[in-house]
Amino acid sequence: MSRLHTESHLVSRIGWLRAAVLGANDGIVSTASLIVGVASASAASSDVLVAAIAGMVAGAMSMAAGEYVSVSSQADTEAADMARERRELETMPEAELEELTQIYVTRGLTLDLARQVAEQLTAGNALDAHARDELGIVEHMTARPIEAALTSAMTFAIGAALPLALVFVWPKATLVSAVSTASLLFLALLGAIGAKAGGANMLKATARVTFWGAAAMALTAGIGAFVGTTV
Repeated sequence: MSRLHTESHLVSRIGWLRAAVLGANDGIVSTASLIVGVASASAASSDVLVAAIAGMVAGAMSMAAGEYVSVSSQADTEAADMARERRELETMPEAELEELTQIYVTRGLTLDLARQVAEQLTAGNALDAHARDELGIVEHMTARPIEAALTSAMTFAIGAALPLALVFVWPKATLVSAVSTASLLFLALLGAIGAKAGGANMLKATARVTFWGAAAMALTAGIGAFVGTTV
C-alpha cells in the first residue's frame, strides 16, 4: 500500500516572516533605546513618554514607507524581467528553448534529457518555466509591497508598545534598568519565535537579536547620559 509523501516547506513564509521579524525587532530596539537614552539624560517622565510615543508612530510609518518603496522596486524589477522574457519567447523561441536546455544541463542532466524536459515545460507554460529556472522568480518569493508595508508597520507598533507600556507603570528612578531588562527578554522571545517559525536554530537567533539589542541600548544610554550632564 503506497502513501503520498507530503512536505511542508518553511521557505514559503519568508516574505511575511522577514517583514514581521524586522518590524518587531526594530520596534523594540529603537523605542527601548529612545526611552533609555532620554531617561538617562535625566528628562522628566512626561518627556520620556512623549518621545517614546513619537518614536513609535514615526518608526511605524517609516518602516511601512521604507518597506513599500524597497519591495515595490523589487516588484518593478521582476515585472520588467518578466516582460522582457515574454518578448524573447515570442521573437526568438528557439534561442529561449536552447537557453532553458543549457540551464538543465548545468544542473546535471544529459543533453538529450535536458532538451526533453525543456521542450515539455515550454509546451506547458514556457514563461513560467523561464521565470522559475532562468530568473529565479517563484510565486511564494515574489515581491508583495503592500503586504510587506502593513506587516512591518503593525509589528513595529506591537514591538514598540512593549517597552512603551513600562513608561506608564514603572517609577522613573529605575525605568532605565527595567526597560533594558524587559526589552532584552522581549528580544530573546522574538528571536526564538522567529527561529521557530522559520525552522532556524533558536539559540543562535536568540543570541543574535539579544546581543545587538543590548549594544544599541547601551550606546544610546551612554549618549543620553553624556548629553544630560553636558547640556
